[in-house]
Parts: sequence; C-alpha cells; structure tokens
Amino acid sequence: MSAVLYYDGLCPLCAKEMRILRRLKTESLQLVDIHAANLSEDEKAKRLQVLHLEIAPGDYLLGVEASVAAWSYTSVGWVLRPLQWRVFAPLVKAIYARWAKRRYEKLYGCSADLGCER
Repeated sequence: MSAVLYYDGLCPLCAKEMRILRRLKTESLQLVDIHAANLSEDEKAKRLQVLHLEIAPGDYLLGVEASVAAWSYTSVGWVLRPLQWRVFAPLVKAIYARWAKRRYEKLYGCSADLGCER
C-alpha cells in the first residue's frame, strides 16, 4: 500500500521531521511539499493547516493519525503507536490541534477555518 504525505516545507520543524522521515521511509511513502504541489489555493490552505496523509485517492488521515501512519512506513514507526492508544489519544490530539493552529497562525496569519479571533 502506498501513501502521500503532504507537509509544509516552510515550517522549520516540519521540514526537519521530513528530512529524517525521507532517510528512513520505504518507497511506498511519497513526501510532497505543499508549496511545490499542483493544488488549488483552497487545497493548499487546507493542507497547510493540518498534516494530511492520502492513503487512497481522496481518502485522508489528518493530524496525529497522519503522522503516526506516515512513520509506520519506517522501521521505527512502532515507537509512535502508543500515541493512538485510547488512554493517550485524546490528549495527544488536543496538543497537536493547539500546536497546529499556533503554527499556522505564526506562519500564515489567521484563518476562519481555525476560528481565529482578530
């Protein structure tokens, strides 16, 4: 099974993680910088707000689920699986959502999709 991970190449932390992932991943995972992708402006904006992993045409995993699934294409992906355990998942998702919102606001400004106040 192959997948495409869309990431923000202008985000320093994201770019650093992708350099590591690129070295460790199998050929079944494609990494695509959103800024270099052939996407509409609406699609780019949506994908910049939260990590997207396309696992089938039009079928996406988002956020933490996307990250954990992407790392499963490496030999060390098992280390992240506990993030999806029922006991940790709600907290991990909340932390990721808060971080993703702040990251997007810092890099791109406010977005109505994120419920930002101006």
